[in-house]
Amino acid sequence: MPQIINISTADIIHRLKLSSQVPGLVEAIASQKIIQEVAQKAQITVTPEEVQQQGDNLRLANKLVKAQDTLTWLEKHHLSVNEFEESLYNKILAQKVADHLFSSQVEQFFYQHQLDYVVAITYEIIFDDKDLALEMFYALEEGEISFPEIARLYISEPELRSTYGYRGRRHRKDFRPEIAASVFAATPPQVIKPIGTVKGVYLIWVEEISQPQLDEQLREKIITELFNGWLKQQLECMQIITHLDSQSLQPQKELLKQS
Repeated sequence: MPQIINISTADIIHRLKLSSQVPGLVEAIASQKIIQEVAQKAQITVTPEEVQQQGDNLRLANKLVKAQDTLTWLEKHHLSVNEFEESLYNKILAQKVADHLFSSQVEQFFYQHQLDYVVAITYEIIFDDKDLALEMFYALEEGEISFPEIARLYISEPELRSTYGYRGRRHRKDFRPEIAASVFAATPPQVIKPIGTVKGVYLIWVEEISQPQLDEQLREKIITELFNGWLKQQLECMQIITHLDSQSLQPQKELLKQS
């Protein structure tokens, strides 16, 4: 017979406090209140059909094929059907408020920050010795060795070595500042002269640089970024008062006064 462990609401709240997760939850609650207030003033609404569609999308994403699968998922997340629908409603409402506030600003923002959305595909090898990095760079230029061969020789991490130092598709902000300028000034395919940093000396092969296109995916990304920035500003301008164990916090306030 399995051992039973009882966990109360107080246990959960206590654990959230100990793991320093309360501030994030408080901000999320305050953010939702701000969104609801804006939606009310702008007369933004969410229809039952939209909630149903959002629910279908979530069930598809989580592979909840049967009704019992959904019920099991709800049980795992301690959600009633009404709470589940409320979470879907809140997500749709946030998206609509974000669109309402920032959809008209996307084009201007994109053209002002176009460089931030350029993507580079790179392969990187980090050396401890600058002279060795330079030696490999010149050997590459002379065609005496290939970048994959250098990667096999000088990358110690097995997974990174197996992909020859492949770092994927990254934006300018994803690179170290001292590296970004050289990477995005390259003419792919091109190996960049070794760059010294506090972490080591980088030998980088720039395979591709992709110029951004303002498609629907990027449009949504920009709206989300603008909306999140706006929400953060709203929170910073507000005084958030929480009523959580106010009595138990009183002795601590007295101690702070005494100190």
